[in-house]
Amino acid sequence: MTDCSSGKLEFPACRRRQVVAAFDGGYVSSNGGALVLRQVDRRLGLTAAVAGRLGDGRQRGKVKHRTVDLLRQRVFALALGYDDLNDHAALRHDPALQTAAERDRALASAPTLCRFENRAERRWAWAVHEVLVASFIASFACPPEELVLDFDATDDAVHGHQEGRFFHGYYDHYCFLPLYVFCGDQLLVSYLRPSKIDGAKHAWAVLALLVKRLRQAWPGVRIIFRGDSGFCRHHMLSWCERMDVGYIVGLAKNARLNALAEPWLIEAAAGFVRTGEKQRLFAELAYAAGSWARPRRVIARIEHTDKGANPRFVVTNLQGPGQDLYERLYCARGEMENRIKEQQLDLFADRTSCHRWWPNQFRLLLASLAYVLLDGIRRLGLAGTEMARAQCGTIRLKLLKIGAVITRNTRRVRFQLSSACPDKDLFALLAARLHAG
Repeated sequence: MTDCSSGKLEFPACRRRQVVAAFDGGYVSSNGGALVLRQVDRRLGLTAAVAGRLGDGRQRGKVKHRTVDLLRQRVFALALGYDDLNDHAALRHDPALQTAAERDRALASAPTLCRFENRAERRWAWAVHEVLVASFIASFACPPEELVLDFDATDDAVHGHQEGRFFHGYYDHYCFLPLYVFCGDQLLVSYLRPSKIDGAKHAWAVLALLVKRLRQAWPGVRIIFRGDSGFCRHHMLSWCERMDVGYIVGLAKNARLNALAEPWLIEAAAGFVRTGEKQRLFAELAYAAGSWARPRRVIARIEHTDKGANPRFVVTNLQGPGQDLYERLYCARGEMENRIKEQQLDLFADRTSCHRWWPNQFRLLLASLAYVLLDGIRRLGLAGTEMARAQCGTIRLKLLKIGAVITRNTRRVRFQLSSACPDKDLFALLAARLHAG
């Protein structure tokens, strides 16, 4: 029977050995890998740069937790897998998170963090995005020759009566419609929008601001705009042509496009009847929608399977073979969808449950900052390893959620990491690489 008065817990014997437990192990944390979060944050200068731009309008003499402390606590916790502010009631006492946040006492309470988020305003969203773009630019040792900017929108379901909530017919629920922009794996924009709008709303303005800033840093860089058919808008394509920006964008099927592609559709259907195997052809068309001032180059990918014809179309101003542009360049945009999944599934970007609009935008950006840190670990510390392409959730599980006994005195903080950690060699390599930088 369990002896509750002594704090000792008894469990069934294991091979004739008594099994007992007690909460007397001292400061033990499951977040031993938070040390590398601190290290990559110092390497990138991320939270310090954001805190410096946010400012602090509170009365200085009454401030117990600085803006940078609140920011680190919240961002590091998201990276470690704690999505809810209520988690911080206990998490604020975790010595691993305290050390990562460069504190040696209890961190902010959940109500304090809630007040911090609810101070968010439009200026904060602009400031964080400036830091995200500046961090992206600083990640290049030499000016890049070409940058491909991926634009995509996704649904962010809401379950209350938040400001800006609307029902979206395509997604069939109440949601927000955030816009994301990535370049490769690096995040540049996470912009919260209501769902009652066109999916391309404000994308043109975002693209123009990004092109201006990137060309300010690298005047000779070649920029390519890539998106699905939801971003195929005449004004955006015309702007890209005027500003010497390349584009490759999906084009929704319609009767006229199908009519133009009919010879290849017939050929693919005949080939399938003859061989019984999937047919895949490529064709190039000159097509102008009713709103276009002139025809543009359209690449048609024609497929025919046992389910029938499956044509796809993209419009582009890029040079090169159509098949190569479609398969090598356009299809690569599918990777961005994996990055958005990391944002929402691994880093809780969809926890936009505040009532007011700007705190929800700020929560989206907090998840984005956590992503930048984990991507920094992947890009700077795991290159060339078996985890060079690991997703954020895998990085967290293998390299951040490590058991540690933590002792602190006036001279040092010591983390005794679990000897049974299966990835300790990789962790040591990661720590060494981040320290060397």
